[in-house]
Amino acid sequence: MNAKKFDTDFDSGKNVTASLGRSRAKRPLQKSKRVNVDFPVWMIESLDREANRLGVTRQSIIKVWLAERLEQAPSNH
Repeated sequence: MNAKKFDTDFDSGKNVTASLGRSRAKRPLQKSKRVNVDFPVWMIESLDREANRLGVTRQSIIKVWLAERLEQAPSNH
């Protein structure tokens, strides 16, 4: 997809996430570390419903919500 079509689709509200090369995307200066967390089934189902409603992955919504909460918390620095 060329940039003009991408911009047009994005501006019209179309979901353009399939056009992004997310597998190679990196966030500068943000090294990742994998963790495992067990959630109750009801929580996973709720996360999935909200992620589907927003058009994002479960992992994305967890990261965003955690980041928002951490930004609100008193700093430990």
